[in-house]
Amino acid sequence: MSYAPILTAPQIERIRVFAKPRQVTAGEVLYDPNDDTPPVFIVISGQIKILAIGGGEERTVTTYGVGQFSGELLMISGRRSIYRCQTTEPGTLLELSARDLRTLIGKDAELSDVFMKAFLARRLSLRDTGSGNVVVLGSRYSANTLAIREFLTRDGHPFSYFDLDSDPMTQELLERFGVCTDDIPVVICNNVQVLRNPSAREVAECLGFNSDIDDSQVRDLLIVGAGPAGLAAAVYAASEGLDVLVVEKAAPGGQAGSSSKIENYLGFPTGLSGHELADRAIAQSEKFGAQIMVARTVKRLNCDQRPYSVTLDDGQEVPARSIVLATGAQYNKPSLPNLDVYTGKGIYYNATFMEAQLCAGEQVVVIGGGNSAGQAAVFLSQNTAGVLMLVRSGSLADTMSRYLIQRIEENPLIEVHYSSELTKLEGDGHLERISWIDKKSGEISAPFIRHVFVMAGASPKTAWLSECLSLDSKGFVLTGRDLEAVTPPIPWPLSRPPYMLETSLPGVFVVGDARSGNVKRVASAVGEGSIVLALVHQALAES
Repeated sequence: MSYAPILTAPQIERIRVFAKPRQVTAGEVLYDPNDDTPPVFIVISGQIKILAIGGGEERTVTTYGVGQFSGELLMISGRRSIYRCQTTEPGTLLELSARDLRTLIGKDAELSDVFMKAFLARRLSLRDTGSGNVVVLGSRYSANTLAIREFLTRDGHPFSYFDLDSDPMTQELLERFGVCTDDIPVVICNNVQVLRNPSAREVAECLGFNSDIDDSQVRDLLIVGAGPAGLAAAVYAASEGLDVLVVEKAAPGGQAGSSSKIENYLGFPTGLSGHELADRAIAQSEKFGAQIMVARTVKRLNCDQRPYSVTLDDGQEVPARSIVLATGAQYNKPSLPNLDVYTGKGIYYNATFMEAQLCAGEQVVVIGGGNSAGQAAVFLSQNTAGVLMLVRSGSLADTMSRYLIQRIEENPLIEVHYSSELTKLEGDGHLERISWIDKKSGEISAPFIRHVFVMAGASPKTAWLSECLSLDSKGFVLTGRDLEAVTPPIPWPLSRPPYMLETSLPGVFVVGDARSGNVKRVASAVGEGSIVLALVHQALAES
C-alpha cells in the first residue's frame, strides 16, 4: 500500500471545492474496520497511518504525509472499511466523502487518473501481502476452505490465510477464538466475529459487502451475472448515466475469471488473466456508479407485470425497468456418481494460482478440448510434474485456438489423449486414483492421480427462466430473429419485432454464453455487453 502520489497545490485547491477541512489531534482514530464507507483524507499538515487489524494484532500498513491521501478501492465501491486510519500527530486534513469523491472523479479527468491509479495499486498490494481485516484458518484438504479462499480472492478482498496442516500459529489462533478443527474453515472478521465453516454469503454479510445497496429501489437496469459480458454492460450503462445494479451469485469474473492467461484478447499482446480483466472492469464500472451485489443468487424472473423484478435467494424482490441476463454457462460435469464427493478435494473447475499450489510437483489431469482447457494445461505444466489432457473428440482443431494447440504440441510436459473419457474416481477423503477409457481401443488406464481439472463443454443453467423466456433445445436463451420460429411462453405484446439481443420478453436482454448462438470468446462477450446498451436505451424509451 506504499503507492502514495503527492498532490500538487492546484490539485489540492480543486479538491477543496468538494471536501471540508478537519483539525485533528495526535492519536485520533478517523475510522475503524467495518465502519460504513469512510472518506478519503488528504493531508494538509501532520501525518496519518493505516493499520491492519487481524489475528489479535495491529500492524502499520503505511503512513501518509503532507500532500498525500488515504483510501483504496472500497471508497469507490461503497463498501465498509477494512483498516483503521489514525493520526500520528496534530494537523489539518481535507475530508472527502465517498459520494463527493465519485462526483470529483466524474468531473476532473486528471484527478480521476490520480485517485484510480493509486487505489488500484494499493488494492493489488494489499491483496498480494494479505493485509486486511479477515483471517481464514483452514486446510488444503478442505473443499470449503478452497471455496472461501477462491471467493475472497476473486472478489479482490485481502485476507490472511493460515493452513492447519503446515502453520504452527494456527493452533494458537484456534484456541484464542475458542474454535476446534471440526469447524474449519474458520473465518475471523474484523478481529471480532468468528464464522465456523461459513458459506460465501455469510462471509459477504459479515464483511458488509452488500450493506450499501438498496435492493428495493427500482433500477434503470438490472444485470444478472458479473462475468465479462455483465461487467461490460455495467461499465457502458453506468457511464451513460443509468442507475445500474449487478447481481452475482459468487464473485465477479464469471467463467473467464478461472482462466490463468488470456492471450488472444485485443490490446494485450502479452496476455492477461481473467482475474485481472475482472478486477479492472469492476473498478471501472464502480467508478461510474454501478453497484455490484455479490454472493446472492437470482432464483426467479417475475415477468407478469412491469417494472419487472427478480427474486433473490432470501425472497427479496429487486425491481428494474430493464434487465440484462449475463448468467454465462457452467462446465459440464462428468457423469460419475461420486464426483461431488471430490469437488475441491481433487476435482476442480478453476485453474488459477491457488489450485496450482495444491498440486505442485504432482501429475495432473485436464479434461476438455476448448480454449479454457488449453490455457489450464499450459499454465499447470509450469507448476506440476506433467499434465495429461483427456479429450473426447479426435482433434483439437475445431474447438481450440491454433496458438494454444501449438503450445500444447510443443510442450514435453503435456500429453494429449484423444477419444478418451473419465470413468472412475477413487480415494479416501481426497481423490487418489482415476480411470479413463480410450473409446477407440477400449483400453482402460488407472493411474494414481490426485488432481483433475474439469473444463469440458458448458451448459447455461437457465431452467429458472423457462416460464418467461423462449429457450432452445439445449437451454440457451433465444433472441432477436431466432424467435420467429418459436412460440414464446408469453405472447409478444409489441408491434415491433424483438431487437437483436432481446429475448421473448420486451426489455429483457441476454448477452454472453447464455445466449443461443453465442461465440465462446471473452472478446465476444465483452462486445455483446457493450452493444446491448443501445438496445436497452431504445427499450427504456418505450416504457
